[in-house]
Amino acid sequence: MGYGKQIGLLVFITMFVIQACGTTEPMLANASLPASPTATSIPLAQQVTLTSITFKEEGQVPTYIISAQTPRFTGSDDARVQKFNEKAAELIQNEVEYFRKNILAQAPAVSTPTGNLFQENYTVVFQNGRIWSLKFDFTGYADGAAHPYHYSKIFNYDIEQGKKLSLENLFRPDSNYLEAVSSYCIFELSKRDIGFYGGFEQGAAPTAENYRNWNITPSGLLITFDEYQVAPYAAGTQSVIVPYEQLKSIAEPKGPLAGLLP
Repeated sequence: MGYGKQIGLLVFITMFVIQACGTTEPMLANASLPASPTATSIPLAQQVTLTSITFKEEGQVPTYIISAQTPRFTGSDDARVQKFNEKAAELIQNEVEYFRKNILAQAPAVSTPTGNLFQENYTVVFQNGRIWSLKFDFTGYADGAAHPYHYSKIFNYDIEQGKKLSLENLFRPDSNYLEAVSSYCIFELSKRDIGFYGGFEQGAAPTAENYRNWNITPSGLLITFDEYQVAPYAAGTQSVIVPYEQLKSIAEPKGPLAGLLP
């Protein structure tokens, strides 16, 4: 073989080796790469902190004091967090506005030393994971009235789903949950010396309006009846805890009460 042919053959072999290495090396590299770790997301409930915004306003003509606490989540700009903040603020603002239009608007310009009063505070009745159950207690007084008035509102919120819970969300579809809750409450109220059977029975009848004030607790469903609803004013607000044992057959097993049912 001539010298030129030898050189040509050598060049051909060298190019073949380079091409082979160029095609196999990336394949080997890709095959040996470990799988990328998947980032673990932190539940939204663990990212937020519940704080309060305090509001107080006083006036002289007529004399009045308005004070309120509004719950507010901090720690995240998530839309579900913002929705909670907006709904909670709306709840308080609506009640303050009602007091302005229905109490202050009718109050005499010259007030007694007592004046007019509107006060609100809230309690976190239950919080576990994504579920927050809050109870708002309101006290109002109209100048010249015989006594103050009291009422409650509730706010049950699933922060992961970003929605306010209704009572029906706790139970199986088509279950007769109002009948079950009402029956237990009537049984408990009838044992109390509050004049329940003196014309207040309808306040515990199985209607959505009667059972609008409910909270989740570790031991059962807390039902709050405002004054005058199931008893005269002197008996005050009444509350009943319906044990989960009474509700387990109709509760949604994967719903908000999951983990609390016996």
